[in-house]
Amino acid sequence: MNARDDFGFGTQVRKSPYFDATVRWGATAFSVYNHMYIPRDFGNPVQNFWNLLNDAILCDVAVERQVEITGPDAAKFVQSLTPRDLSKMAVGQCKYILITNAHGGILNDPILLRLAENHYWISLADSDILLWAQGVAVHSDMDVSICEPDVSPLQLQGPRSGEVMRALFGESIMDLRYYWFREVELDGIPLVVSRTGWSSELGYELYLRDGTRGDELWERIMAAGAPCGLKPGHTSAIRRIEAGMLSYHADADINTNPYELGMDRLVNPDMEAEFIGKAALKRIRDNGVSRKQVGLCIDTAPLKGPNTTFWPINNKDGETVGKVTSAIYSPRLRKNIALAMVAAEYAELGMELKVQTVAGPAQAVVVEKPFYDPKKKLAIAV
Repeated sequence: MNARDDFGFGTQVRKSPYFDATVRWGATAFSVYNHMYIPRDFGNPVQNFWNLLNDAILCDVAVERQVEITGPDAAKFVQSLTPRDLSKMAVGQCKYILITNAHGGILNDPILLRLAENHYWISLADSDILLWAQGVAVHSDMDVSICEPDVSPLQLQGPRSGEVMRALFGESIMDLRYYWFREVELDGIPLVVSRTGWSSELGYELYLRDGTRGDELWERIMAAGAPCGLKPGHTSAIRRIEAGMLSYHADADINTNPYELGMDRLVNPDMEAEFIGKAALKRIRDNGVSRKQVGLCIDTAPLKGPNTTFWPINNKDGETVGKVTSAIYSPRLRKNIALAMVAAEYAELGMELKVQTVAGPAQAVVVEKPFYDPKKKLAIAV
């Protein structure tokens, strides 16, 4: 039987341009993200983590769909979607932003790319921002065009990813700065290459602009990376939780606001520009929040994998005061680490709590997050 038959794929969920390549290179499990299949396992998630830390991995993240916004009012329209001040964003620059609704709730936490003065891509987490943006535009009185272009990213991540990029594009690519991008070609394949990624390691994203050449691009990168120990891989839950990076629908959603997550730096309610949720976020900032995201260390046997449900958190009196949103065992830190949302009075460092894990109750303590490399020295390193 063909491997693809075993996975039970259907036509209602899209496959990426790299789908056949990932199956050929050993993908053993997939999940659905932005209505597309994404590889989630190449046989050993812990080995994938070490491959990322020690060498480099290539990940199919074509599920990070792009919302393309163009037109004379593109800059003004994009600013209306996010509470982050974009007034100094340059062409060629990327920014991590939040997209909020009228109540200040987070709809997405994408990467924004500015390709030209009036040309933007919003590189999405897992929610339907194309529909949101088109709906907002209908009554905005702004002259913009909004569509999903034929763009499919790959992530090349890990300490040796720079060597792979040098082998592919030559020495000049090493000048690319963190959170900047450039438009390039590889053997005639049109790409946008950025110094970004969902790993907090040194890394790059390669945005393919011609979906017919996905298989060709995958094989070309794997061949160039073979001398550097490049392996096929998937986004590492271990590494992203170590880094305190959000997974939308788990650690944040429409009912979460930026201040609960400690993301004040991404919100400027006092700027002159208008954006959706401005009044609500100003009110939340001034009144404070009733719950906060924290880091936890959970004292129990090493977790066998990430949590698949939200685990209740109790105080010493047995009252539920929050929930674990993302939990994993870190083989590097030799600890069970977690991101959690708790009532604000329980967010102090050193606070002792009890987590109801699938294996039973376990003691936990509030600790600083991120758990590793808080200043992102690895990702920013040249």
